[in-house]
Order: sequence, then structure tokens, then C-alpha cells
Amino acid sequence: MKMRYDWEEDILLIEMSEGRIDHAEQSDSLIAHLTADGRIVLLEILDASRFLTTAFQHMIRRGAEVPV
Repeated sequence: MKMRYDWEEDILLIEMSEGRIDHAEQSDSLIAHLTADGRIVLLEILDASRFLTTAFQHMIRRGAEVPV
């Protein structure tokens, strides 16, 4: 897995696996790029700083351990 962050656009890219991207599906600020058989190749998180802040806040409220 590889991760890249675009500071100018505030986008986090997470390369999940190798494969040819066939299509993408978007839900709010998350875009999943998938192969023809439905495997996730790449995740894009738009407005990444806001998305991750909100995710960590929810984890903390539920008492989950936040990875360092």
C-alpha cells in the first residue's frame, strides 16, 4: 500500500493494490477506483484534512485507539 498527499488540492491518495482501473464510484468525499471484478485499486479522499479530522474525532468519542 502506498499513500500520497497533495497539499495544494487537499487530496489523500491510497494505492490499495495493483490492477487496471475499470471504473470509479464516489460517495461524498471518497472516490474508490475499481477493477472490472470490483477490487479497489485506488482510494481518493477529497478534503482529506477535514475528512480525517472528523474520522479521528468519531474514533476518540467511541473510545477507539487512534494509531500514531
